[in-house]
Amino acid sequence: MLLRSWRSLFSGRLLLLTNTVSCGGLLAAGDVLQQEWHRRKHPQSQLQLGRTGRMFVVGCSLGPLMHYWYLWLDWALPARGVRCLRTGIKKVLIDQLVASPTMGAWYFMAIGTLEGQSLQESWDELKEKFWEMYKADWSVWPAAQILNFLFVPPPFRVAYVNVVTLGWDTYLSYLKYRVSPAPEPPPAPRVHTVHRNAQNPPKFTE
Repeated sequence: MLLRSWRSLFSGRLLLLTNTVSCGGLLAAGDVLQQEWHRRKHPQSQLQLGRTGRMFVVGCSLGPLMHYWYLWLDWALPARGVRCLRTGIKKVLIDQLVASPTMGAWYFMAIGTLEGQSLQESWDELKEKFWEMYKADWSVWPAAQILNFLFVPPPFRVAYVNVVTLGWDTYLSYLKYRVSPAPEPPPAPRVHTVHRNAQNPPKFTE
C-alpha cells in the first residue's frame, strides 16, 4: 500500500506537484545547510528563516520549468541505455547550453525580486556572479546528467536532479549571499605646495 502510494507521486498529475515541491524543499534545505556552515564560523549569526522561505518559493517556481523541460527533451531526443550514448551526449549539451544558464538567471532575478532589489540591482548581481556559477555548473552537471538521461526513468528525472542538487543548492545559496568585496577607493590627488620666502621666487613641490 505504501509502495503504491509512493509510486503514485511519480505518475499522472501528481508528478508535476512532486517535482514542484521537491525543487522548493531541496533548495530550502541547501540554504539551511549553507547557513549552518556559516554559523559554525560565525556563532553570533542567526538562522534566517525568511531567506530560507524565499529559497523555497523560488525552488517551487523552478519545478514546473524543469518538469516540462525534461518532458520536451525526452520527446525530442529519446535515449535509454549505453547504446544511446551519442543521443545522451546531445541532450547533455542542449541542457547545458539552454536550461542551465536560463534557470541560473531565473534564480538570481527571482531571489532579488523577492528581496526587494530593483531589476537593475538583480541584473548587476547576475552579471557579477553568472560566469563563476556557470563554470562550476559545467564541472558538476554533465557527468550527473549523462547518468540521468541514459539510466533514470523519465518520471524520476527531476527527483534525481533534486537529490543530486542538494550540494549544488548549498553552493548557490553561498554564491547568492556571499558578500562581494568593496571596490577600492580611487587614489587621493597629489597636493602641490608652494614655498615662499622673501628673496627667492616661489618653488612648487609635490
